[in-house]
Amino acid sequence: MKIKAVKVNNKKKCIQISVGTKIYSLPYACLDLKPSPHNRIKTILVDPELGERAVTYRLEHGEEDSIHLDAFLEYNKDPAYLRNMVLYGLTVDAIRILKKKKLSKHEIMRRLGTSPSQLYRLLDTTNYKKSTDEMLKLLCVLGCSVEVHVTEEAA
Repeated sequence: MKIKAVKVNNKKKCIQISVGTKIYSLPYACLDLKPSPHNRIKTILVDPELGERAVTYRLEHGEEDSIHLDAFLEYNKDPAYLRNMVLYGLTVDAIRILKKKKLSKHEIMRRLGTSPSQLYRLLDTTNYKKSTDEMLKLLCVLGCSVEVHVTEEAA
């Protein structure tokens, strides 16, 4: 995913980006370097040096900061982003547990009924094409129980 466009909305006090067909906003209050009425955002651009996955802005007094696409996705609770973060966490846990266990990878593959390449795809933290179901099966083979906790956020 790359950021197509960025604009400042001083009326809503937020930065808006376009990604694909969606528009995400991030309030000034969430920024590390906050603009103010006396120190507004002077320039903002999609940063090619950061792979077009971040925006860089400069305030009138010269301070500069960048905001990664993930900050927008996390703030807006993008379902695909949240799914990827859950998969990443499950993968990191599986790798950590696999290092502690005495099970060989061959035995894990046998129990899962899968190939070596599929096991390595499951253990790849950058692979988001796997499913949570596959990760749960792997964690069960590793002798883990997985619990999902749902909590309501304060409004």
